[in-house]
Amino acid sequence: MRWWKLIGLAGLAGVAATGVVTARAERRRQAYTPDEIRARLHSRAAQAGAADRPTGEVPTR
Repeated sequence: MRWWKLIGLAGLAGVAATGVVTARAERRRQAYTPDEIRARLHSRAAQAGAADRPTGEVPTR
């Protein structure tokens, strides 16, 4: 029965570690101001738009 205790403790440690990682990521996400988020979204949209633009090549039919 002793190994069941070890498995249970390992499971609890895993759940606790997952909670710590989740809380840390949430704090990091909430640290951005709305203006910072807006600026990042605009820059991503500009990069995506630049990637979609043709490179000047003329398509052949």
